[in-house]
Amino acid sequence: MKVAPIHISNLENQEFLQESSERVELIEQLLAIGTALSSSNDLEELLRLILSKSREITFSDAGSLYLIDHTQAEPKLLFKVAQNDSLPNKPFNEFVMPLNRKSLAGYVALTGESLKLADAYQLPANVPYALDRSFDTNMPYRTCSVLVLPMQKPDGEIIGVLQLINRKRRPDVMLTPKNAVDVTQPYSDWEERIVRSLASQAAISIERHHLQESIENLFEGFVRASVQIIETRDPTTSGHSERVAELTVRLCEETSAITKGSLSSVYLNDRQIRELRYAALLHDFGKVGVPEAILGKRKKLYPSQLEVILHRFALAQRTLEMECAHNKFKYLLEHPDHRHDNNTSTSSCSHCQKLEQLDTQLAQAIETIKHYREFVQQLNEPEVLLTRDFQAFTEETLTQLTALSQYTYRDVDGQIKPLITKAEMVQLLVPKGNLTPEERLGIESHVTHTYHFLQRIPWTKHLKNVPIIAFGHHEKLDGSGYPRGLKQDEIPIQTQMLTVADIYDALTASDRPYKRRLPLETALKILRQEATKNKINGDLVELFEQRQVFRVLGHSLNIDSVA
Repeated sequence: MKVAPIHISNLENQEFLQESSERVELIEQLLAIGTALSSSNDLEELLRLILSKSREITFSDAGSLYLIDHTQAEPKLLFKVAQNDSLPNKPFNEFVMPLNRKSLAGYVALTGESLKLADAYQLPANVPYALDRSFDTNMPYRTCSVLVLPMQKPDGEIIGVLQLINRKRRPDVMLTPKNAVDVTQPYSDWEERIVRSLASQAAISIERHHLQESIENLFEGFVRASVQIIETRDPTTSGHSERVAELTVRLCEETSAITKGSLSSVYLNDRQIRELRYAALLHDFGKVGVPEAILGKRKKLYPSQLEVILHRFALAQRTLEMECAHNKFKYLLEHPDHRHDNNTSTSSCSHCQKLEQLDTQLAQAIETIKHYREFVQQLNEPEVLLTRDFQAFTEETLTQLTALSQYTYRDVDGQIKPLITKAEMVQLLVPKGNLTPEERLGIESHVTHTYHFLQRIPWTKHLKNVPIIAFGHHEKLDGSGYPRGLKQDEIPIQTQMLTVADIYDALTASDRPYKRRLPLETALKILRQEATKNKINGDLVELFEQRQVFRVLGHSLNIDSVA
């Protein structure tokens, strides 16, 4: 049995090829849309992209996009995006509307059903929803065919609504209220399936963005809490981490704007700037691992030590007074004949002289103790009684220190002991600042503590460099910094920015018990000096001053004083 051949006319063949070509083009469009949706990180951009691509593949003249807001007790619909080819210059502002079945978008959001309306002006009488014609009246415009679809996650949750308006017969036609009915047509079932699939994909992209935003908010909250912990342990440095972060970010932005010079190759995008900001906020977090006594030390001696020393001075003075009284009593017992008469006047006078001599010796000894007490209190202040280079004590101070170290007193147990112990003398002999070498090593360990702490956090790939950026904020370009002694090429440029900001704030921060606040001009001078010594990046320091980065803290530069 022979099968009759099937004959396809040229016209049918052309129509088939045309339809196949259009389907292939649509598939390519959908793939491109999926790629675009997955790569967008900005929510507003993502929403505009969803709406524009949905309109593009359906030849829709207009459309709008709504998101469901669950932040309040009663959910609302947020009118987020609107587009209209026939009214391109008309502004559309975001607003909130009730989430109920009276509106087209509200009905779809609550039921999950799609609405495909041939003419929104002619609806069945028994439906709960209706078109709000206020927009058409005010523009003017004519809404005809409408396709309203839920944006639904795979678990069924509806997070928004996509609304397409006026499916045009030709994409290039311009609608008016008069021709709208003639140049538009209803949306097909096939278009509904395609756009519904796209809406679901859009819901996944929006949810991904919300998840990413939640993660970033979580990080932000964690960072804020960490900074609060640091400042709670050391209230005198309150605000330091926040100020350093503000300075660092502004310096980074100014650096990224440079088009000429050695810094022109440095550019950090928004995510890299966020990474740098977190590193700046957390650069001192390791101080939680530093003993609180060292961290809170304000003078060379700890308060409890100074209290013991002052008690010791009082005891020494009291002992001298008692010894003087004892010596006078003993002398009087040994010389009972001290009556005033003509025959014993000379003897009596010698007795008085002896007693006066004992009083004088006591007064001199008490004066010495008082002098040493004042000297110790003065010496207890950071950076006092030093030479001009602030590296060594003056000769006069060293002489007094030698005498003080040799001064002894009789304790309550009768033993002769030094007025100042060797351990106390070591602390008083600190030539600069208020920390001994061992205590300074304890403070410096905060950098390593910071790094180890930050390394344990599962940062996202865009924030993975936070630990290493923070780790090097005390390194110097010449290798003299700590803890690793890195040199310029080994220190990230982000860390070099952080270092400049950290030094500036340390110099200009409000008065602290162990240091005075320096004027802005003096702080800039010190930064320049450090740059000249190849300690910090000179180009960054110059940019810091020229662009007045410090203005983010409300500081202003007195040009005359600098000149």
